[in-house]
Amino acid sequence: MLTIAVTGATGAQGGATARALLAAGHHVRALTRAPAAPAARALHRLGADVRRADLDDRPSLDAALAGADSLFAVTTPFGTDTATEVRQGRTLLDAAADARLGHIVLTSAAHADRRTGIPHYDSKAEIERHLRTTGVPWTVVAPAAFMDNFASGWTLDGLRENTFAWPMPADRPLTLIPAEDIGAFAALALTRPAEFTGRRVDIASDELTAAGIAAVLTTAAGLPVAHREVPLSRVRTHSHDLAAMFGYFGTTGLDVDVTALRRAHPEVGWHTFADWAAAQDWPALLAAVPRR
Repeated sequence: MLTIAVTGATGAQGGATARALLAAGHHVRALTRAPAAPAARALHRLGADVRRADLDDRPSLDAALAGADSLFAVTTPFGTDTATEVRQGRTLLDAAADARLGHIVLTSAAHADRRTGIPHYDSKAEIERHLRTTGVPWTVVAPAAFMDNFASGWTLDGLRENTFAWPMPADRPLTLIPAEDIGAFAALALTRPAEFTGRRVDIASDELTAAGIAAVLTTAAGLPVAHREVPLSRVRTHSHDLAAMFGYFGTTGLDVDVTALRRAHPEVGWHTFADWAAAQDWPALLAAVPRR
């Protein structure tokens, strides 16, 4: 069995990857800035070795990575900025190289390698480029849009008014994936390095139009839900980054071959959007205090 260090272990992607690896019988080092957090304690109960590590604290990374076989690496600009994400990503990858790890699986974003002009995609592309210079065998897993985001934020705010408020036309398709499938695919890549080393794989598990998403939410939440297109100008007042992303989604789109992925890797257990939506506790989600 491998010893695999997982960054972002208390987050969506890192947590899903850690759980998938533990279920497969591997030794997981769950790296987190907050070892006492409820999500970290939950991973410890599942058998993970929870260790404190901070992407802005190189000595903590060196200690956490020492003796590990592989690394699942995730970075984010949210909560800081893209320059911080790039700096932290470089620090993490350099620490992994100095620890002489045998394999790094970096999670990025579908199309991040296509000069999208989306700030948080471009920062991930820069980290991907640095990964290739480390000399460590690598794999890039690049997810499409996250299904999990539909259980928070704009979606919940709109559902309380029987509306799926989304910054895309009703007939524009979008490829989607839940964190659970990202974790399962990342675990597959980590445990089969001979098959995945040197590959960059865009991944998604379903594709739906905005109108189709609204129809699924109608069934899952038990509410009549109608799609309403939110102007990009409104999104831009909150975030130029997200406005650029939705502009890209609404024009170029994310063309991930869902059918080919399901055929090539059935062991991932891919979930459709309907599968994911049916598993959510919509009454509890909708009863939560709305965003201010």
